[in-house]
Amino acid sequence: MAKTRYEYTTSPRKIEPDYRTSKKTKKHKPKLRVVEDLPREEVKLSKAQKEKHRKLTLVVAGIFLILLAISYRNSQINEKFNNVQQLKTELSSIEKENEQLKVNIENGLNYNNIEKMAKEKLGMQKLTSKQTVYVNLPKKDYIEPASEEVIVEENKNWFEQILEIIKGK
Repeated sequence: MAKTRYEYTTSPRKIEPDYRTSKKTKKHKPKLRVVEDLPREEVKLSKAQKEKHRKLTLVVAGIFLILLAISYRNSQINEKFNNVQQLKTELSSIEKENEQLKVNIENGLNYNNIEKMAKEKLGMQKLTSKQTVYVNLPKKDYIEPASEEVIVEENKNWFEQILEIIKGK
């Protein structure tokens, strides 16, 4: 079969694989062997390496404790912030209620409201000129002067009483 470069069909021709293998191109794969697990020998570390491991462990533990303290502090700050926000909302609701009570008090102190309440609830009426009674009071002073003298006795201890007897009072 002659190989030409030009194809007359629309489907491309299939490439036939080259079954020829050369001895040079073949690579030998090593065979796997099963090796028994031998007990490992203890690795001896020098004092410097042990000290280095100890310092590294302490540094990691220190960093962990610092992060733990920061996290704890942030949780406390968050809790206090929430408490402050709750108190602020409570304060605003109490202030609103206080303002409403002030408005109610001002409405209650209005003369027209007082008159209306007196007429409706208590059954009161306005005075007429016939119901007015004038009272004459004399211009005499009602305070009476003290006619008796008030003597205040002080309680004295026994030592002061003895001194008064000696002085002759």
